Amino acid sequence: MSIATDPTGPLAEPRPQAGKKDNPDLNLYPEDYSLLTDLYQLTMTACYIGEGIDQRRASFELFARRLPENFGYLIAMGLAQALDYLEQLHFTGEQIAALQATGIFSDAPDRFWTILAEGRFTGDIWAVPEGTAIFPYEPILRVEAPLWQAQLVETYLLNTLNYQTLIATKAARLRDVAGPGATLYEFGTRRAFSPQGSLWAARAALAAGIDNTSNVLAALKLGRKPAGTMAHSLIMALTATQGTEGQAFSAFHHYFPGAPLLIDTYDTIEAARILAQKLQAGEIELRGVRIDSGDLVTISQKVRTLLPGIPIFASGDLDEWEIARLQSAGAKINGYGLGTKLVTGPPVNGVYKLVEIEGIPVMKKSQGKGSYPGRKQIYRHYENGQIVAEELGLISEKSPTEESGLLQLVFKEGKRLEPTEPLELIAQRTANSVASLPPLIRRLKKPASIEVKLSAGLQDLIAQISP
Repeated sequence: MSIATDPTGPLAEPRPQAGKKDNPDLNLYPEDYSLLTDLYQLTMTACYIGEGIDQRRASFELFARRLPENFGYLIAMGLAQALDYLEQLHFTGEQIAALQATGIFSDAPDRFWTILAEGRFTGDIWAVPEGTAIFPYEPILRVEAPLWQAQLVETYLLNTLNYQTLIATKAARLRDVAGPGATLYEFGTRRAFSPQGSLWAARAALAAGIDNTSNVLAALKLGRKPAGTMAHSLIMALTATQGTEGQAFSAFHHYFPGAPLLIDTYDTIEAARILAQKLQAGEIELRGVRIDSGDLVTISQKVRTLLPGIPIFASGDLDEWEIARLQSAGAKINGYGLGTKLVTGPPVNGVYKLVEIEGIPVMKKSQGKGSYPGRKQIYRHYENGQIVAEELGLISEKSPTEESGLLQLVFKEGKRLEPTEPLELIAQRTANSVASLPPLIRRLKKPASIEVKLSAGLQDLIAQISP
């Protein structure tokens, strides 16, 4: 299911013309996809058309040369939104007029405008399934299409795959550290990089093992029930107007008896005592409490003695490192609300490089920023359920193992081959991927990473192209 902006909402209203200086509308709509690109994608397209090579068959691969610091792997994510984009990509007359009005393309060939007006994405997409662990230089996705189309889509593909892969990887690490029994909620909407980013972050987190999200729009679009508690402001407002914190708890519990209660507004331990008394008196059926501040180890231990059997949730800028520390220190916490440090973080520096044009393999040789030539496949070998070998080879080569390649054809001649996968299936694949990683790769401090071997054929091709 796509979480792009709902076309039945703002799209039903008249919208300002693209390119108008007085247009304040910076919300993203599906018909804007074509212009959500870097200028050089369009100028290069014009050049390709002018030189008569725009229809040459080209292959671009999207991959990361290196992992973020202290990451031993990445979890591929964002394919569903990438395919949504490719399916809907087109230029409207209004958009073409706005581009013409810039004056930038005054020397572009007339055919450039015809191509934009009539063009749709007609290529093929090969990709690893969402939830798959990947390593440096392994393609997450390959585009095979007429050169102008394959070039134009670079920016949007990098945006969605880089960001969702980052969030999915962090979510997978959090689940790995917290363990399968912990309840994990995504609370990051207010700290995500944009409203659109918050939707993508929620989706990637759920697809990588987080239990639920507080983002109402994302949850409902993804077929989930949103989850959450309350803010300190409710406790303060009800306490000020109704007399006591205990009365505030009772009031909220009356309307939302299944929601955990936030107990650290004033005195966490005293609040736990108040709730213990209400439990003993049969006034409430407490489903959980949340702590958002203070020494979470000591406080959770004391709350556990007062509220035995009641789930304790913790929040407050938590990440996998802090959860590991809390666990090792003996904290009595059953679940975690994860916000800022889940939906932000060190970037996944995925790149998008031309690897073949009209059957001719090409490679970038820049120092520290090179690429490998030719269309490639990833071959992974397992023993006893764990990855023991990884090889990057040309698609023309035979698999070195009995395992099939990870890259699969998912989009053929501009059309999806299969419907979007359920989040539950992707989450299970993520869990299986993480479980298949050796412990040294999963550890948080200075993790190792799988050494990706280059096949003999790929090494020979590199040698042939290199000076």
